[in-house]
Amino acid sequence: MTAPPTTPRRAWLVWGVALAVYVLAVFHRSSLAVAGLAATERFDLSASQLGTFAVLQLLVYAGLQIPVGLLIDRFGPRAVMTTGIVTFSIGQTAFALASSYPEALLARVLVGTGDAMTFICVLRLVNSWFAPRTIPLVTQLTGSSGQVGAIIAAVPMTWALGELGWTTAYLVAAGAGPVLLAALLLVVHDTPQHRHLPGQPMSRQALVASLRASWSQPGTRLGFWIHFSTPFSAHVLALLWGFPFLVVSEGLSDTAAGTLLSLIVVATVASGPVLGWVVGNHPWHRSSVALGTVAATAATWTVVLAWPGHAPLWLLVLLVVVCGCAGPTSMIGFDVGRTSNPPERMASASGIINQGGFVAALVAVAAIGVVLDLMTAGAATYTPDAFRAAMSVQYLLWAFGALQIWRYRQRVRRLLGREVVEGGSTMIG
Repeated sequence: MTAPPTTPRRAWLVWGVALAVYVLAVFHRSSLAVAGLAATERFDLSASQLGTFAVLQLLVYAGLQIPVGLLIDRFGPRAVMTTGIVTFSIGQTAFALASSYPEALLARVLVGTGDAMTFICVLRLVNSWFAPRTIPLVTQLTGSSGQVGAIIAAVPMTWALGELGWTTAYLVAAGAGPVLLAALLLVVHDTPQHRHLPGQPMSRQALVASLRASWSQPGTRLGFWIHFSTPFSAHVLALLWGFPFLVVSEGLSDTAAGTLLSLIVVATVASGPVLGWVVGNHPWHRSSVALGTVAATAATWTVVLAWPGHAPLWLLVLLVVVCGCAGPTSMIGFDVGRTSNPPERMASASGIINQGGFVAALVAVAAIGVVLDLMTAGAATYTPDAFRAAMSVQYLLWAFGALQIWRYRQRVRRLLGREVVEGGSTMIG
């Protein structure tokens, strides 16, 4: 099923409901960030046990991207997203009622599983409902607007935990799932022509062949490495190391560091539509935009890390804004995958690409922790010098990712030179 030549009005309603589901998934994913102290008290956790929540949820999310992509190709986005809402609603309910650490871990696994079933579904719906020229913009709007869920988690959830208590706050949050489930079943169709459009049943051999075909496409690999190289620095700051880096290494107060990190979300939301417009109007320069983003992010970090003493506030603001803008740049990877694969492999290719950024983030977060431990062995606290050394491990990922982007861009362009390509596929760049 290819995208319609023009965008029907109903497409925006379908997208709006699907986007609301994705925003809710991001909210559930982020809701633990403001509940760290409450979780420590409720479950009697150590710092490493608390960190396990975030790592485990990311591992589940990343590990399920390819299976979820295959499920979407087989059963359609409507059915998979329905399963996702039910799963993360059950998980959030279980988290509200959990009374022990193992119960809470299992609940977060369910939240991560349901979360993994939303974003790729929205992308598939966008590809089916919107005109090809509009798809890059709507894709960017999807990725950036989804971060509204993180904002909602930061403010209302903080209030709810303080005023309503753990169980009531998380039960109220879980209650939004059934409401959106009803809207999804009422409004969302897989395509403009079909309420439900499943793919053909495939044997295990056929599934493996489909994945192999997606991965063998140079455009899929180019999309993977774009997604690998651009957003991980923002994840490093937002997930774990940004707050201690700004406080310990750069001398900011707790309030200033928290406020500064919130700018990442603002930059992400603001830059997404701009990048969507650029990609839609200049599709041959998509990989160039990605390489430029990697260079800008690395250069800004270089100035911050090389600055004698504490970096000035304006430079730290620039750092978080640049890192925030890199998040929407990673969405270019999905657009490259879209124009590189047939519709029946769209979701599985997106699943492969979506793993890139999360793999890089996990490697970076873990490597920074290892370097910090090595640099401060036996010390009571981390030091600014240790943070500068630890944050420098990002250069290895940027260098490797940029090399791979350049490598597969050349392959894609050579491939286009040998083939007669029709429609959207001519936009690979």
